[in-house]
Amino acid sequence: MLIAFSVAPSGGSSSDSVSKAVAAAVRVVRESGLPNRTDAMFTTIEGDWDECMDVVKRACDEIGRYGSRVSLVLKADIRPGYSGELDAKLVRLEAEL
Repeated sequence: MLIAFSVAPSGGSSSDSVSKAVAAAVRVVRESGLPNRTDAMFTTIEGDWDECMDVVKRACDEIGRYGSRVSLVLKADIRPGYSGELDAKLVRLEAEL
């Protein structure tokens, strides 16, 4: 499965930047060992259901240290029997273009 998610703190000072908090969450993702990619809006991870949801939970827990609330946006592509789709989907798209 692929999970694209965005997580951010809220409830902190209005002058607080979220960069440090987001970096802490992305660090959790990168240390997980799962295939991942981060862009300006989302981080996408690839693995099985339990692996991915564990990483999302740990990223949310990390973000929670930076504010009294956590905002999470999540989109999943659940496709049993497939792996390597983090890159393969883009390869297929580029072939069509």
